Amino acid sequence: MLSWSVVFFIIAILAGILGFGGISAAAVGIAKVLFFVFLIAFVISLIMGRRKPRI
Repeated sequence: MLSWSVVFFIIAILAGILGFGGISAAAVGIAKVLFFVFLIAFVISLIMGRRKPRI
């Protein structure tokens, strides 16, 4: 997921440089959503990994 976020961020930068404002804004929005989903999934996996296993 983090790799997709980086890809959309790069697309947004290139679109912004070339003057495509609408595409750039959409790509930034998608990149933000994917980044926060990745961040939430990462925190949940850290919390679940720290728990002691049940015996």
